[in-house]
Amino acid sequence: MKTLLYLHGFAGSGASGTATSLRNALYEHGVQVIAPDIPVMPAEAMPFLKKQVEELKPDLIVATSMGAMYAEQLRGFQRILVNPSFGMARLLTFGGMGRKPFRNARQDGAKDFKVDKEMIAQFKDIEKHCLQGITPADKELVYGLFGDHDKRVNCQAQFKKAYGNAHFGTFDGEHYLNDSVLKKAVLPLIRQLLGLI
Repeated sequence: MKTLLYLHGFAGSGASGTATSLRNALYEHGVQVIAPDIPVMPAEAMPFLKKQVEELKPDLIVATSMGAMYAEQLRGFQRILVNPSFGMARLLTFGGMGRKPFRNARQDGAKDFKVDKEMIAQFKDIEKHCLQGITPADKELVYGLFGDHDKRVNCQAQFKKAYGNAHFGTFDGEHYLNDSVLKKAVLPLIRQLLGLI
């Protein structure tokens, strides 16, 4: 059985609609979709995710937004980065501090979390490692997909500068994925990379 690790975006959870849609679409192909709740604080998130990939050894990582920022740093694994957000610290600095609700149910039952200076400082530290020391082997493993109408985040130029154009693609969509974008843009690439076609 092949394993796909899905990493959600900011304020999300492993119970997101994207994770559910991926499970439904890939179940018939015998693909196990694992979608953990990423810890809120970046200093906890990165070690957690490194442990996940060491234990699971996923055949493919699919990640969106903040999750794609983390996934970019999980070197050695095949990855699809959808609308990666390489500037979380800046987004949060201008997006307001305080309590924020989770968009989906979390396994621990938490309903909200706090954006504060410590979280922003931790994102700054993690982001220093984004797009650094990329080898030709890394370039072969990473694909970037970007919504043409994404008004929240635009890291296309950063991705292309680091990874080139070979695995860069756009789709007719916005920052958040929906079933239509998944079906037309993301799932065909997943099937190709997992050898399901």
